[in-house]
Amino acid sequence: MKWNDIRIGTIGGTLCSIWASFSLGDVLQTALMAILGTVVSFVTSRLLCLVGKRRRE
Repeated sequence: MKWNDIRIGTIGGTLCSIWASFSLGDVLQTALMAILGTVVSFVTSRLLCLVGKRRRE
């Protein structure tokens, strides 16, 4: 066996064990929370921008 074969096998085994520890529900929950956080951040920044413009006038 060559050194590259051992390295590829080790990386493959590590990735498979990590992949098996995730469930689809966890991935979907994380994606939804990221989307919600992005939307809240965007709306907050727009509201702060509007408040800042009103104070300058």
